Amino acid sequence: MKTIEIQGLIDFIAKSGLEEVNIETEAIKIHIKRSLPAPQQLVSATHNAFPPSVPTHAPLPASTALTALENNVASHYVTIKSPMIGTFYRSPDPESLPFVELGDTIAKGTKLCIIEAMKLYNEIEAEVDGKIVKILVDDISPVEYDQPLFLVDPF
Repeated sequence: MKTIEIQGLIDFIAKSGLEEVNIETEAIKIHIKRSLPAPQQLVSATHNAFPPSVPTHAPLPASTALTALENNVASHYVTIKSPMIGTFYRSPDPESLPFVELGDTIAKGTKLCIIEAMKLYNEIEAEVDGKIVKILVDDISPVEYDQPLFLVDPF
């Protein structure tokens, strides 16, 4: 089974609402289990990510918060999103410094983070030249497909 097929399977499972899937053939054995963050954690993480122009007096549902954030920054910043479901790591190992920090200047192809999916470590690279203006995910946190990870002010 190719990586793209596995990713398609993960996407299908995520959209279907299934919590756990086991697939076993002679050639491959796959076990996929979804773990969803507690709603309160997700709301507070996105709530703190709002620019000052968005009212922050009441918590918004996670989907509304992400939509408001995306609409507000879409006009200027480039959002680098997760290409897969997995665990987000800011550094290659616990003893190393993060790949990038807030305010770092990056070039296209710069390693930004690692996303672990099914024991495969995928390096995520910058899609544009620019400056990191916001890191939207905490280290060692679960991420969903297409979840915003970084905001970049492009050059």
